[in-house]
Amino acid sequence: MPFDPAVIRASFAVVERRADQLTRYFYAHLFTHNPGVQELFPARLAEQRDRLFAALTQLVLRLDDPERLAGYLAALGRDHRKFRAAPEHYPAVGASLIAALRHFSGHSWTTEIEKAWTEAYTVIAQAMIDAAAAVPEEAPRWWEAEVLRRRRAAPDVVVLTLAPDRPYPFTAGQYLTLSSDRRPQVWRPYSIACAPRVDGSLELHVRRVPDGQLSTALVNEVMPGERLRIGPPLGEAVLDPGSARPLLAVAGGTGWAQTKALLEQLASDGGRPATVFLAARDDADQYDLPAVHALVERHAWLHVLLAAPADRAPREEGIALLLEGLRDLGDCAGYDVHLSGPPGLAPAVARQLTVQGADPALIRHDPVPATLNRARPLTSSDWFLDRRDVPWINRTELG
Repeated sequence: MPFDPAVIRASFAVVERRADQLTRYFYAHLFTHNPGVQELFPARLAEQRDRLFAALTQLVLRLDDPERLAGYLAALGRDHRKFRAAPEHYPAVGASLIAALRHFSGHSWTTEIEKAWTEAYTVIAQAMIDAAAAVPEEAPRWWEAEVLRRRRAAPDVVVLTLAPDRPYPFTAGQYLTLSSDRRPQVWRPYSIACAPRVDGSLELHVRRVPDGQLSTALVNEVMPGERLRIGPPLGEAVLDPGSARPLLAVAGGTGWAQTKALLEQLASDGGRPATVFLAARDDADQYDLPAVHALVERHAWLHVLLAAPADRAPREEGIALLLEGLRDLGDCAGYDVHLSGPPGLAPAVARQLTVQGADPALIRHDPVPATLNRARPLTSSDWFLDRRDVPWINRTELG
């Protein structure tokens, strides 16, 4: 490694409390010195700034772990194909990053620090460029997908059926990223709510997030006949293809989408014993019960338990009710475990099931953010002290 990670970390500590100002400066510098680049970014840059600084933090945290750093950079490089990032964009980004770091470091900035950051960025950029170049040329950057059907499943949830313009090679349990011309350059991850189908269609369950740019458009505005863009499939929370162990799945809210895909795949593979705990905020939030009942009636190997607290109960009460039901299950040794749902569910359930004998190596779930706090910080201290949910596009390398 040509640069000293300790120098990078010490330098980053100087600017991290001024994250919002630094990222504003970065984008102003980038757009001023590189006309035309701004069209590659969403119109509202607040979340983009959050994501930039969070990515920088992830990189700094991984500097002493080359294997994790390489995996993270490879994922970023592949994912940036759909943003139309090209090798010629990387030097411009690097120049603006160094300019922002230099500006907000003040008198602490030195020739040694600039050299370390320049060398580090060179390694980072080349790794991302190489990862993108390693993707086969015929692999799409994205797919165009027509909205065939939309069903309002709850006041804040829609079920969308999409028809990609070419075969979409995914595995049940994976997720995709999606964008709409209604919110240009805004991409969000959604679990695929079905196993691969003969007709090639896909099902997505979308919940409207407060102040969510894309989710609001998908739930309130997008109609059949519109075309969306979907990125390549992502995620590793899929079934173990060689396993004959019984399945224990725990899903909350629209986490049911991923679980539904896994159950459809189990049925296609011939079935094996499966127990599903399906949690919701309240009874009205069990938004896909007809599909749940249909699966239970069709497959004798499937057992589903529903868990929902009283109306308007806090999320913590719902998780507590779910954990109580899981304790009644007893010994969980020998299960393949799949978890999906809102932040807080997977970590709490994984801890509980491990206590009950589940093998941690057999527990699968996609990485999740720490909180659902998306409030804009008011001061530099808020940035440093208040952990928030960054709207990640690709969470695969966050774990």
